[in-house]
Parts: sequence; C-alpha cells; structure tokens
Amino acid sequence: MYKEVFMKLDFIKEKHDIENTIKKYTNTISKIAYSYTKSKETAEDITQNVFLKYMISEHTFHDDEHKKAWLIRVTINECKKHFRWLSYQPKSYPKTPEPEEYHDVYSAVMDLPQNYRMVIHLHYYEGLSVKEMSSILEKNENTILSHLHRARKKLKKIMEVDYEYKYR
Repeated sequence: MYKEVFMKLDFIKEKHDIENTIKKYTNTISKIAYSYTKSKETAEDITQNVFLKYMISEHTFHDDEHKKAWLIRVTINECKKHFRWLSYQPKSYPKTPEPEEYHDVYSAVMDLPQNYRMVIHLHYYEGLSVKEMSSILEKNENTILSHLHRARKKLKKIMEVDYEYKYR
C-alpha cells in the first residue's frame, strides 16, 4: 500500500533527510505519544503515522527547532485523533498495562492528568520553553505556566505519598 502512495506523490523528501529525521526524533515522538496515551503499542502506531505524514508533507522547515515543533504538533494531533477514534469503539477496549521498569519520577508523571503530563514532559524531558510550548499546544503562555505550577504541586504530593509509603 505504501508503495502505491509513494508512486502517486509528486513530492518526496530526500531519503537521507527522512532517515536522519527518524533517527533524531523517534525517541521524542514516541515518548510524547506514550505520555499522552499510556500505551506502548498505540505510541508506536502514532509514531509511525507522524513520520509518514512527515514524509509526504510538502512543508519546508526553517531549522531543526521548527521541524521538531511541527513533529510534536502532529504527534499531539494524532493522539487526539486516536482518542476520538476510541470514543466510537466498544467500552471493553483493553488497556495495555504500563511497563514496570519505569523510574519512580516518570511513573509519578504518568499518574498526572493528561494536560499536566504533557507540559511536564515537554518542559523537562524535551527542554522546551513556556513560549515554545504555548505555540505548540496552541494555548496562552499564562495557561502553560498555570499548568506547570499545578503539575509540580501534584507531582510533589504524589512523590511525598510514595516516599512515605516506601520508606516508613
């Protein structure tokens, strides 16, 4: 099927550009998708879709930061699309269990609500500024700051409870 798609395209990015982009951003895209969906398999599917969209996109990027922001935005859109699709599926859709080998802090981040999880991930794991997150998430900078503040408070509370439980 993919060969048919590529045969019909007038514009395909150069092979080495595609390979470099996939190598450079796979980890980032996968982590964001997993952070959003909490499912390894779904995150892998979304990652594939994002890179397929990149391959067929006619968008030109000014620099690597512009490309990264575009890929993150497409990832978030694909995650939202996945949840829209799920809303039409039977309620018995099985949830993939979370891997046990994740570090305590990352597990605590994954326990946060989705909007808080996303800003924490983008800020601390991807190193994005509030302004960059505001642009990518299409939200006001003050909203991003509020989400970061609330996420940190919730994370602190989760970590304190977890610490007390483990080290009593």
